[in-house]
Amino acid sequence: MRIDKLLANMGYGTRKDVKKLLKSGVVRIDDVMIKDAKTQVSPENQEVTVSGEAVEYREFIYLMMNKPQGLISATEDAYDTTVVDVLEPEDQVFAPFPVGRLDKDTEGLLIITNDGKLAHQLLSPKKEVGKRYYAVIDGAVTEDDVAAFATGVTLEDGYETKPAQLEILSSGDTSEIELVITEGKFHQVKRMFESVGKRVTFLKRMSMAGLPLDEDLEPGEYRELNDEEIQWLYEQAMQSK
Repeated sequence: MRIDKLLANMGYGTRKDVKKLLKSGVVRIDDVMIKDAKTQVSPENQEVTVSGEAVEYREFIYLMMNKPQGLISATEDAYDTTVVDVLEPEDQVFAPFPVGRLDKDTEGLLIITNDGKLAHQLLSPKKEVGKRYYAVIDGAVTEDDVAAFATGVTLEDGYETKPAQLEILSSGDTSEIELVITEGKFHQVKRMFESVGKRVTFLKRMSMAGLPLDEDLEPGEYRELNDEEIQWLYEQAMQSK
């Protein structure tokens, strides 16, 4: 890739900033001074330094966020703050995007990456990647609901959901449940409970593809996935149907 693109992607500023950096003579490829922004570089095979410090090239970034209520699961929005808006600038330069969406009032696990291949695998309906949610329900959740969810329910628009695993944690005027679904229709969990005459009052995603939310992450915090977690996501995505 072009040296100016590489440096911009690695957080050394805008293309304009990088051109100034190059003109100052502090950028080297394999210890050869580079001033031309169009110079091609192979970051995997060549050493790039800026003022003597090596540039650690990464193509992809993988983040786990405990999404808080109030943020939009998008890269940009004209009215609301997005999950990408709150990332540090050194992470934003990778142009990451959320893998799927969580509603504005839903919190919990959200994977944010610029790895389109992995995102596609995790979101493909054919893969049936499981997503586990914890929810508080207004109304008594029953074994009849468990049975209905297990075969799939019909939403208000006529769509029939795929089978889902509903577990009752407590049942009463207010119930607590965990639910595993393998698809991600708009407001799906809320609409599924509406189909059986109940209302979701709190919703949190606990895991995706078997990767659990880091309990140390407070709402709004995020961290990079480690190599084992990235490998796990790839394996689960490839092993799914």
